[in-house]
Amino acid sequence: MAETANGRTVPDLSDLSDPAPDPASASASDGAPLARSGTAERVAVVLRDRIAAGYFPPGSRLSEESISGALAVSRNTLREAFRLLSHERLLEHRLNKGVFVRVLAVDDLIDIYRVRLLVECAALRNLGEPPYDLTDVEAAVSTGEQAARAGDWAVCSTANIRFHQALAGLANSPRTDELMRSVLAELRLAFHVMADPRRFHEPYLSRNREIVNRLAEGDAAGAERMLAFYLEDSRRQLAEAYAERLTAR
Repeated sequence: MAETANGRTVPDLSDLSDPAPDPASASASDGAPLARSGTAERVAVVLRDRIAAGYFPPGSRLSEESISGALAVSRNTLREAFRLLSHERLLEHRLNKGVFVRVLAVDDLIDIYRVRLLVECAALRNLGEPPYDLTDVEAAVSTGEQAARAGDWAVCSTANIRFHQALAGLANSPRTDELMRSVLAELRLAFHVMADPRRFHEPYLSRNREIVNRLAEGDAAGAERMLAFYLEDSRRQLAEAYAERLTAR
């Protein structure tokens, strides 16, 4: 179970599939440290995905005992995963208190959007000649629309994250994909400050659909212009809400 600073708890990871037995718990062979490192990276992927899905809110304390048990890995492996995610600015270690999901500052949010503007717009700018493979982009938009109709704004938020991951994925660059996974997981930490998730996410559903429609028409330049305005509006809206929330604390 993950605990927040005020004692609130969020679900543990008992519903997750075992990523792999921890090879470091076998024999102390020469290859064990390398194998353990590989397992730590896979554990980091699981935790990063959970953070991106809003599973762990900012300020949550991550329990080594429950997470290592749920994922069937040693605590040493889990600590390596924690270190990896700390380098990505998703987690922070507090002396004598444990590991917590980071609470972003307004400056973090501004920098995240700076990176998004550079990467996502560049992905559309360099698409080349249509038609484009929009399978993942369309799937993310449709999932968000279905979630909105069901009133499930947490799922809608996750679908929006996947939409932007898919846009960046149009660059067909594994390094870009890796960068955006980390950036968008960090962005999800900011979404928790929105008191009314419907009010925040609903207007962007139609804008997501407009962008994918432009791309389907082969108008990558038009889609890029729409995305640039979209990101600026989102940045301003989140930054204002974030500043108000932090000031009220």
